[in-house]
Amino acid sequence: MNSIGKSERETQNRVIALFRDELEYRYLGDHSDRPDNSNIDGNLLTAYLAGAGYSSDQISRAIYLLRKEAENPNRSLYENNQAVYALLRYGVKVKTEAGQNTVTVELINWTQAEKNDFAIVEEVTLRGGFERRPDLVLYINGIAIAVIELKKSCVSISEGIRQLLSNQLPEFNQWFFTTVQIVFAGSDSEGLKYGTIGTEEKMFLKWKEDEQDDTRYKLDKYLLKMCRKDRLIELIHDFVLFDGGRKKLPRVHQYFGIKASQARVRQYLGGIIWHTQGSGKSIVMVLLAKWILENLSKARVLILTDREELDKQIEQVFGASGETIHRTSSGRDLLEKLGQAAPRLLCSLIHKFGKKGVDDFDAFIEELKNLPSPAIGEIFVFVDECHRTQSGRLHKTMKALLPGAVFIGFTGTPLLKADKETTLETFGSYIHTYKFKEAVEDEVVLDLVYEARDIEQALGSQDKIDAWFEKKTEGLNDWQKAALREQWGTMQKVLSSRCRGNRAAPERSAQQQERRRGNHRQQRPQQDHQGAPQRSGLLRQNVSPLEGNPRRPQSKAAQLPRVSQEDSRTDPQAAPARHRLGHTQKTRYPRQAGALQQPDLAHWLRQHRDCA
Repeated sequence: MNSIGKSERETQNRVIALFRDELEYRYLGDHSDRPDNSNIDGNLLTAYLAGAGYSSDQISRAIYLLRKEAENPNRSLYENNQAVYALLRYGVKVKTEAGQNTVTVELINWTQAEKNDFAIVEEVTLRGGFERRPDLVLYINGIAIAVIELKKSCVSISEGIRQLLSNQLPEFNQWFFTTVQIVFAGSDSEGLKYGTIGTEEKMFLKWKEDEQDDTRYKLDKYLLKMCRKDRLIELIHDFVLFDGGRKKLPRVHQYFGIKASQARVRQYLGGIIWHTQGSGKSIVMVLLAKWILENLSKARVLILTDREELDKQIEQVFGASGETIHRTSSGRDLLEKLGQAAPRLLCSLIHKFGKKGVDDFDAFIEELKNLPSPAIGEIFVFVDECHRTQSGRLHKTMKALLPGAVFIGFTGTPLLKADKETTLETFGSYIHTYKFKEAVEDEVVLDLVYEARDIEQALGSQDKIDAWFEKKTEGLNDWQKAALREQWGTMQKVLSSRCRGNRAAPERSAQQQERRRGNHRQQRPQQDHQGAPQRSGLLRQNVSPLEGNPRRPQSKAAQLPRVSQEDSRTDPQAAPARHRLGHTQKTRYPRQAGALQQPDLAHWLRQHRDCA
């Protein structure tokens, strides 16, 4: 199976044979010299619709309306594609004569994939702008659904992706892509990537399935997986998302996560979808909610979060995808909407299930369980970040109010053993998992790299610290001094102080920005003022943070621990060493000697707890 040196023509011939012999598509030949290539083949579509039982008038009207939406010159490619998709998915409503009932002409049979006419064409010459010729085009019932660009093994499939993108420009053949739902680029050496109209090169996706099967080219294997008739129909029908100006297709883990969830939903069983952070759980929520509402006539979906910003985000995500979602304003509003048949899609904060002034919580829960549920319909509850709320009173109240609801938890946070057990008890077993390691391998998220940073710490002068302490506490008794020593007598207290963190964070941030600018080259260590090699970042100076920072001179007023200005003038050595990671904050100390009362000691501690 050596692919080195094979031409693009050989690859293309093999792929055509795969579609013809294994996927059972009709091969319609080479259309390079055909003068009237189109994304809507009127003859093929007419033949399919006639076989489906529609009259000639209905067929003519449906094709006219389809072309009208596809060729609207006043809209963008995205808008035309969205309008065409609506006709493909929901049918074309036609009325041939006044007084007749409206008939919905179904352009694609979504329930019985084998009833459709699947065809493949090669070298489809496109005219209208600068002439281009896609390698392969897939048609369903005469409508161009997918475009495939192939490259020989020694050429990157990025070339194919860029070719697909340039073909969608107005200067070339943007008109052809108004019906296209999926685009592919592939080669024998790199496999297959997929996207849709407008997908940026860096956002093209890889399919992953049956990875242990290495008996054939990955290009062939994944075309067989994705372009199988029933799966291609399913991908177009259930997994296309128009999201506020961007058309999206699911990643492979999102597809299989939703498929596993659909099986649970059919059985009215809940569970947990554990997809690592940053892998697109919101898209899973949108696509799963749409499927539930469309396939279960009595179903209603309630999406719960525990933070205001997440609640707003859910509303925005669903709104951008074209779904109408009601965001509840209060607990009363939530219960009122649950008690009505509409809206079917709601989002809310889990805190709206709370009730103030409950003394005996267990009795309150039992009382709720004995009351009839206030909700109408079959309630499916999506709980975002479910690991944070699964064991609280609010969650128990929610389950008591919605006893028949199906709960699906979404999370991507690694759980402690106790939290994991509680989460499983609350929601049920895992529906689907997508772990961090998988996401890194799939380049969905960046790897988490930990760099150990050992910052040397030492006191500049123990004697000076003791002298400073005695001077500042000369008005305190032995018990009060002991309390202060216990509070600040360890390096842990000093190193964990807020002032040190405020100095460490900017240096760490600066180092990260420097890395992002690509400054990774090896540099010869420079010699510091003592002749020792300097180290980068927080280790750059071979000087203790408590001994000062020679790169940034500070005024005596900024030195920590502080002494009075008068002490500093009379004895320059009286000021102890500066805290390199310190934080300058003007502090007033008692000037008069005399015993401090206990409240004064507490106030003094509060002033100094962040900068010792």
